[in-house]
Amino acid sequence: MLKFISLGCKVNSYENNALKEQFLLNGFKEDQKPDIIVINTCSVTAVADQKSRQIIRREKRNNKDAILCVMGCYSQKNAEYVKKECGADIIVGTSNRNKIVGFVKEFIKDKKQIICIDNDPRKFKYESFKTFAIPNSTRAYVKIEDGCNNFCTYCTIPYTRGVARSRDKNEIIEEISTLVENGFKEIVLTGIHTAHYGLDNKECSFSDLVEEICKIPGLYRLRISSIEESEIDEKFITLLKKYNCIADHLHMPLQSGSKTVLKRMGRKYNVDDFINKVNIIRKVRPNIAITTDVIVGFPDETDEEFNETYDFIKKVNFAELHVFPFSPREGTKAYSMPNQVKPEIKTERVNKLLKLSEELQNKYKSKFLNQELDVILEERNKKTGLLSGFTSNYLKLEADLPDEYIGKICKLKVR
Repeated sequence: MLKFISLGCKVNSYENNALKEQFLLNGFKEDQKPDIIVINTCSVTAVADQKSRQIIRREKRNNKDAILCVMGCYSQKNAEYVKKECGADIIVGTSNRNKIVGFVKEFIKDKKQIICIDNDPRKFKYESFKTFAIPNSTRAYVKIEDGCNNFCTYCTIPYTRGVARSRDKNEIIEEISTLVENGFKEIVLTGIHTAHYGLDNKECSFSDLVEEICKIPGLYRLRISSIEESEIDEKFITLLKKYNCIADHLHMPLQSGSKTVLKRMGRKYNVDDFINKVNIIRKVRPNIAITTDVIVGFPDETDEEFNETYDFIKKVNFAELHVFPFSPREGTKAYSMPNQVKPEIKTERVNKLLKLSEELQNKYKSKFLNQELDVILEERNKKTGLLSGFTSNYLKLEADLPDEYIGKICKLKVR
């Protein structure tokens, strides 16, 4: 039996789906023995590290006869721990994942532990993955790049994933074209830093790629998983105006609404740049949903700085917030910064922003009450028994319809 566990981001989910297809193409069956378990780990926060450790140990304990393969950001940084304390059979990091099928065949033959970690992520090349048989029948995530060049003071990702590397444009277009031909209604572009696409080759920018994708015949909806304010150029604004297939939703990470905190974070913009860009976007897409990420409790974040963030969020009028308490990551500049914020203060600030997020969500949704919007129905909600799906502007709506409507586009009234 093949078992895949994905922790963390949608990039990991994409990689797992692509690797599963490699196993199936190489003759492995989902009900075949010996059992093979692949865990794609996450290390974005201390909690993610802990969860990765727990799940690796759990799968080893509960499946003693299985071949346990561990890959991803946690194993990239902690290969020795995964080897000695978790007893994984095959360990790779954020490269060499295309070799896992071969490693499994090798392990079946000689039963020797395999560890293949490249220690310098800066030298990683883009590792090509393709997937055309994603389990979700309506939405497909397509990875277009790996790595990040930002080196924010709180983040380990550039050290585990390496700097930005772009996937071949023709391969992306081919994959999306095939997905559309196979009936997928929504394509979501994803990556470790999605809009870093093209920085390494200069031949095709992120906006150039989006334009090429929008021209694919039959594409109904294109969603972008995340894009920084500084990456939204004039061409991208033009594309928002020209192509209705681009979802009426952008996720623009803010992290802080305080100029001083942003400077300590090493972010590449300031609050003035951010709100100016939001205003430009709303001129061409007045009803667009703009969502964001916020980190609270960054080292030395004062009450005044937090209140600046709170007030700025209200000023921007986001549609939803993703709120995270600062997590000190060893090896980053922020790890050793003075005046670390107490956990109870972080919790208080998280809760305050989560409450604000709920208010903002309700306010945004109220703009569309009693309007009919196009929804791609995706699945049946186990709690309500209703079919659910998302609008272009990422409102989740439900309807009392039979299963044959899954995968179809329906007009539903916002209630």
